[in-house]
Amino acid sequence: MDYHKLTPEEEAVIVQQQTEAPFTGEYNDFWKEGIYVCRRCDNPLFDSKAKFEAGCGWPSFDREIKGGVKRIPDRDGMRMEILCARCGGHLGHVFGGEGMTPQNTRHCVNSLAIKFIKKNSEK
Repeated sequence: MDYHKLTPEEEAVIVQQQTEAPFTGEYNDFWKEGIYVCRRCDNPLFDSKAKFEAGCGWPSFDREIKGGVKRIPDRDGMRMEILCARCGGHLGHVFGGEGMTPQNTRHCVNSLAIKFIKKNSEK
């Protein structure tokens, strides 16, 4: 599979499973209508309608696009890591039981792992 060329910062997050600093990502305070795809392979991950302000410093979504995200136990044994279901790139972590939205789920995602695609207003 062909992947997009990543910057060193993007590779650190997506491939090496690092985390960008809170409140620094381009999508933390970003509210346009569209979808978010994997920065490495363009797999659709999250709809903008699922994005909410969690106050955690990273973009947060309460649901994923069906089949877009894979969940695996994190190496620390305490959290659930989320990966792109197509290329396996690290996206962030998912948390449940916080009561922030009716879905009771928060996908905490690194901006460096995703790319925004604006909604096409033409039908």
